[in-house]
Amino acid sequence: MNALSPEIAEIRQRAAEARERLKHVSATATSPDGAVTATVNTAGALQELQFGSRADEMPRAALAAAVLATARRAQAQAAQQLTAIMAPVIGEHSDAMKFLEEQIPEPEIPEEPAPPAPPQPQFFDAQDDAAPPPSRPARHSRPAPDPADDDDYYGGGSFLGRN
Repeated sequence: MNALSPEIAEIRQRAAEARERLKHVSATATSPDGAVTATVNTAGALQELQFGSRADEMPRAALAAAVLATARRAQAQAAQQLTAIMAPVIGEHSDAMKFLEEQIPEPEIPEEPAPPAPPQPQFFDAQDDAAPPPSRPARHSRPAPDPADDDDYYGGGSFLGRN
């Protein structure tokens, strides 16, 4: 039994160190656009939530989705820290580690949609606001007038509309 004493003392020491480190585990994640920052503890519980200036511009549904997605990313980080702390104590590939990993479900981390691109200006004909203007003919689509045929080209009258 004395041969196990140093080994048991080492395990106790690692466990005490792990316990102390676990008290200070937290993870913080920020949404890609900076609108939301979430901090969670070892258990993945939300400890702090901050909103950046972009949050003021977001619709409520989009802001709620950003909060959840950001908190889930922070929870995944906290779970990684937890397993990293516990691996030296219980063994990286041990049954105890497998059990621990089963108790910490991997949160679904949805990809946050990219912010929408700014709308491109569209120009419409004043007569029809719903449809784009018809294509215009090329600049030089008419044959160049023959100066000798001025009267024929302009229908026998002045091109200014005066006769």
